[in-house]
Amino acid sequence: MNRALAVLGILAVATTACSGSGGNVPGMSSGSGQVTIRWSTWGSAEDIKLYEKFTENFEKRHPDIKLKLEPVAKYEDYHPKLLAQLTSKTAPDVFFVGDDNIGKFVSAGVLTPLNDKLAGPSSKSKPEDFFEGIYGGAKKDGQIYGVPNDTNPEVLWFDKKALKDAGITEDPAALNEAGRWTMATYLDMNAKLKAAGKAGSIFWNWYGSTYSMINGFGGKVWDGGKFVATTDLKARAALQALAKGYQDKTFLSADLLPDSNGPSTQFLKHKAGFYAGGRWMIDSLKKGGELDDYDIVPFPSQTGQPMPGAVAASYLALNKDTKLPEQAYTFLTEFVSKDGQLIRLKDGGAVPSVKGAEQIVLAGGYPAHAQTFLDVRDTGFANYPEEVAVPGLTADINEHLMKVWTGKVGFDEGMTQLQKLVDGKLG
Repeated sequence: MNRALAVLGILAVATTACSGSGGNVPGMSSGSGQVTIRWSTWGSAEDIKLYEKFTENFEKRHPDIKLKLEPVAKYEDYHPKLLAQLTSKTAPDVFFVGDDNIGKFVSAGVLTPLNDKLAGPSSKSKPEDFFEGIYGGAKKDGQIYGVPNDTNPEVLWFDKKALKDAGITEDPAALNEAGRWTMATYLDMNAKLKAAGKAGSIFWNWYGSTYSMINGFGGKVWDGGKFVATTDLKARAALQALAKGYQDKTFLSADLLPDSNGPSTQFLKHKAGFYAGGRWMIDSLKKGGELDDYDIVPFPSQTGQPMPGAVAASYLALNKDTKLPEQAYTFLTEFVSKDGQLIRLKDGGAVPSVKGAEQIVLAGGYPAHAQTFLDVRDTGFANYPEEVAVPGLTADINEHLMKVWTGKVGFDEGMTQLQKLVDGKLG
């Protein structure tokens, strides 16, 4: 798993042979009445292939519109290239934006406001078709600038065999159903796993895991436009628990594990009890695990009652300078619609962002508590708008926290430095 996969779930792309109109100008006509809509996203060739069915379906129903996909293989390269294209007025008509980048695109004024279009008669995806929490930084002052493509709620996968080996007899999912899945119980299970010579949990160092833990402690990350994770007592307790756990090896950072013995390998070999991740994990388990050994549970809370969890998302946005706004919007609204997501996500590892497409998650009956993905999506949150509005802030926070997790900076000093870092970025 990597950051791109977390954000996107699974990508797919409709590779289309351009009609030859090509060029760099958004919105092109072939001269025969057919126009070409350029769009872009990130992902590997395998990811991109998953978009082919949607493209075939779309072009069959819209013979006057040809789709030309312009993918970028690496997530890290995608947004810098897109920003350069927007600056030079050569950007695609429609494009993906990651949840950690959407804020700066909104602030830059390069995206078309979508409220009126989404609410209009030609819309296939009304604003209310999407869960409010996953708009994240794509919504500003009530205006929508990007529509969630799909999601990947952050949950805790757990290994029944590893828990049993550690003498743990209670089932986390059953505890959750009974309203008894508490942070204290979760941390106690982690301690027992550690005592049994295993890792308690594996986390990727990103906001999905870190902020879900803070919420689980009942803390706040942002409050009234201010970053309070270092001062809110419950948030600070969560961060301290993470730092302690990383340093005594109760928790493992997936980012630091070697490729030869990475997080999936350790989880499949029953060396860890929990692994924080999304629905994309199913693919890893199918490739090397006994599926019945694994199930999922949301991050716990202090009381056992559900609390909002993090939801990775990406957004589809409309270039403000497109020369073909009507056709570009037709593509956008159908791509994110219920029917569009049913086509695109059928073979992937994502969770639909739109209401009414839940069968994608539930139809296969795996994991046993697959409904948890939907529960976290329905009540969860994409990264905080205040945070994604500042370019690079989330990455800087993650980088600094890694110094705390690894003990390179003491906890108290690390919190002081983190607050200064964020305040400095906010200006």
